[in-house]
Amino acid sequence: MKKRLLSAILLAGALLAACGSDSDVASTNANNNDDAKKVVIGTGSQFINICFYDEDGNLTGYDIELLKEIDQRLPQYEFDFEVMDFSNLLLSLETKKIDVIAHNMAKNPEREEKFLFNSQPYNAVPTHVVVNEKNTDIQSIDDLNGKTVGLAPTSNAALFVEDYVEKNNMDTKLTYITSTPDILNQLKTDRIQAIFQFPFSVEIFNRESDAQLKLVGEPLIFSEIFFMLNKQDEQLAADIDEVLVELIDDGTVKELSEKWLGADFSVEL
Repeated sequence: MKKRLLSAILLAGALLAACGSDSDVASTNANNNDDAKKVVIGTGSQFINICFYDEDGNLTGYDIELLKEIDQRLPQYEFDFEVMDFSNLLLSLETKKIDVIAHNMAKNPEREEKFLFNSQPYNAVPTHVVVNEKNTDIQSIDDLNGKTVGLAPTSNAALFVEDYVEKNNMDTKLTYITSTPDILNQLKTDRIQAIFQFPFSVEIFNRESDAQLKLVGEPLIFSEIFFMLNKQDEQLAADIDEVLVELIDDGTVKELSEKWLGADFSVEL
């Protein structure tokens, strides 16, 4: 079963990488209300347990299932999911091809200047330096001097690492990789020496693809996670927040977090 799941994920990743900005659209079909306002949710398919295709080809994961729950409680909206490469999400939101980004997004000044975040975070996760399990040279971010590291372009971890390397005058080569299988393979074959990930991601990658990863050092960032919208969509953001509070209060967010992320990363009200 796991081998079939991994094959489906890798195939989906390969297809998306080949297609570039091509995307797929899927409706939640939650409300069946002809008067409902359509909301296009931009997301990805390579973030295992956050947003990915299962072995039956269904888009699922923590972010996806949480949004389905939100959609069920907002009959005035109909959520559709549009799947695209992570690097295309911000531009698609800026050009209004999508209305919301759901991809484990954290705040940073550049994003806050351009976009609107809803007020209530729906989880909060730590980011660590991650290396091959056989690596004994790297114990923290300060040991990355003279090393090559892999980063997801425009990610919050990338912005943090770029700033840290510059401020500390580190001779660290930064390489940007959009494909999850590619970045894991490069780390395993020592073409890069470190990446930056969440603990639940490391567990999943090790279990599903024998990635041979381990966490090192203290958390670099402890990020609260939000949905991203365009500045003018304040009402939509407020409506999402209202339902999020309900879902946190009734334990739904906790349940989804434990199911998909292996622990309760929900944020207390």
